[in-house]
Amino acid sequence: MLLIENISDLPKVATRDSYGNTLVELGREDESVVVLDADLAAATKTGMFQKAFPERHINCGIAEANMVGIAAGLCASGKRPFMSTFAMFIAGRAYEQIRNSIAYPNLNVKIGASHAGISVGEDGATHQCNEDIALMRSIPGMTILNPCDDVEARAAVRAAYEMDGPVYMRFGRLAVPVFNDPKEYRFELGKGVVLREGKDATIFTTGLCVVETLYAARRLEKDGIDVEVVNIHTIKPLDDALLAESAAKTKNVFTVEEHSIIGGLGAAVCESLSEHCPTKVTRIGIRDVYGESGPALELIHKYGLDAEGIYRTVKETLSLK
Repeated sequence: MLLIENISDLPKVATRDSYGNTLVELGREDESVVVLDADLAAATKTGMFQKAFPERHINCGIAEANMVGIAAGLCASGKRPFMSTFAMFIAGRAYEQIRNSIAYPNLNVKIGASHAGISVGEDGATHQCNEDIALMRSIPGMTILNPCDDVEARAAVRAAYEMDGPVYMRFGRLAVPVFNDPKEYRFELGKGVVLREGKDATIFTTGLCVVETLYAARRLEKDGIDVEVVNIHTIKPLDDALLAESAAKTKNVFTVEEHSIIGGLGAAVCESLSEHCPTKVTRIGIRDVYGESGPALELIHKYGLDAEGIYRTVKETLSLK
């Protein structure tokens, strides 16, 4: 059981940094790895790869759809392309090209989407993509990874590299606490991770909300509420067996995500449980609204995605039963 007493005690790293660092490692190991960016190498951290291997980095400019086509061509020519830009631009603007040029022919192209969710902060609603997972989930054959910290993000990038087929990886701008132990952590694609066992309720969570959920669980424990916390780092394919097993045990399910409750983790969990273990699910996330400009931590608090908001929602919901 993983216990977190104080989030402030943990070191913090943005998962976009984890992405950039791991790309450099892969570049050293495999000369077929190439990285494409849409004029945002500094922000997506692929600039690290650009500095190490300038001949294998392509700045496609502010032309995301064209970048997808170039990545598809490089893949068909024997390269192993990773392409990167903000989640809003790659999942939204280039959706059709990803669907038809990469996913339809099942090409081995990896998508590194940074600056996802409301934690983009002051950039505001136009850049805060809370719909990207919903868009990518709808594409047949697309694998979706949403790591929660530096350790998991590094492992997720490697897992994407090692598998064959298109992968969408979601990374954040905000530095988040690193709570996984790199010596003990093992990433298994398609498998959820039970971080804390409990009997009163299950919280399925993903991305930057994982550590906040763990902290909320600690607060709930002090109130006599024993919750199970499950990290869903792979949103597609989903770990249906673990979802059903945990829901059957606790009979109270919550989901927490920095994404719209429409089409994201909450929707995926509802779809899965409706088939395998019908259970009432309370979804905590962005509720059919656009984001807004503001400091990242204040926005996370306003939308109830921090430990306090999660704690409050779970406690209030269980008290009504």
